[in-house]
Amino acid sequence: MSGQYDDRLRVLSRRAEQTRESLDPDPPDEERAMELLRDGFGPTVALYCEARTGGSWVRFSGAEFERLERTMNDWLDCYAACYGVELAGTYSVRAAAELLVDTHNARDVAVLLTGVPEQ
Repeated sequence: MSGQYDDRLRVLSRRAEQTRESLDPDPPDEERAMELLRDGFGPTVALYCEARTGGSWVRFSGAEFERLERTMNDWLDCYAACYGVELAGTYSVRAAAELLVDTHNARDVAVLLTGVPEQ
């Protein structure tokens, strides 16, 4: 993976871990949930989209791809916690990226993947 993506993913991953450790939601906290989507989940999925559709196709190693998906799922877990839902999700970053291309909205993607909040 190119340095620019690796550095960005490290930052997003570290922030997801810190967020998870500090998260003490008083559900529902929709404002905090939206902040997590905007600052973490959305940029993580966008990184994947950019790497796959940018000027050059970026190939992720198995470990890099696993870290990318784990980071995205960490953000989704934190998002769901804001609604009092425990996910321990294993969602596909590729599926999230396809939904983002279709919807252009990180919140819609999160809701479609997780079912949180219940509609």
